[in-house]
Amino acid sequence: MKSTGYYPVIMTEDVAGTARFYCTHFGFRPLFESDWYVHLQSAEEEHVALAILDGSHETIPAIARGRVSGLLLNFEVVDVDALYAACRRAELPILQEIRDEDFGQRHFITADPNGVLIDIIKPIPPSAEFAAMYETSALPG
Repeated sequence: MKSTGYYPVIMTEDVAGTARFYCTHFGFRPLFESDWYVHLQSAEEEHVALAILDGSHETIPAIARGRVSGLLLNFEVVDVDALYAACRRAELPILQEIRDEDFGQRHFITADPNGVLIDIIKPIPPSAEFAAMYETSALPG
């Protein structure tokens, strides 16, 4: 399979509010907007995209309609500390305080208005124990 794109789609009851949240706090901009679907793209990286969908829309099979659950979005960023400070100032919920992990991440976790977890990550060098588990080309610099 040759993929031409990939992006998560968050099903919600509040399409406009959810889209506004990601635009305000995480630098997305709308490429397409309707009352039932909004396609977002990072204002800084065009290959980073996210979509917001009315979970009751007819394009979703009836058995699967509703809200998203059990989803964790990972955003790798250049300056995790600056984004952490911005999220604190905006009074977003901080579900996990910023910290360094031996497996090679400095990160914190917040959530969107739907309860979708958002893990904001800056790759860092892992401990020797975890470095041995990485494919060499995947090790952070």
